Amino acid sequence: MDDADGVMNLSVADTTREVLIVSQFTLYGDTTAGRRPSWIAAARPEYAEPLLRAVVDHLRALGATVATGRFRTEMLVAIVNDGPVTVIVDV
Repeated sequence: MDDADGVMNLSVADTTREVLIVSQFTLYGDTTAGRRPSWIAAARPEYAEPLLRAVVDHLRALGATVATGRFRTEMLVAIVNDGPVTVIVDV
């Protein structure tokens, strides 16, 4: 988020402290081998769900207000993307 000088220097902790976390396996669709995504490298539910819960718990412990989706369910999520960037985190 932009600071007073219009530079993207602020984090959620510096501003709203509000976070929406929606687990969605399709976010890890690998398209390096063509147009059809592969989800083979996505984490299995027995690993991913506790990891997701740990992230939510940690953010709440830091003082964030965290809203979540439901793990392994179909959800219709409406958002407004208010920002100039999309960040891909590949760890």
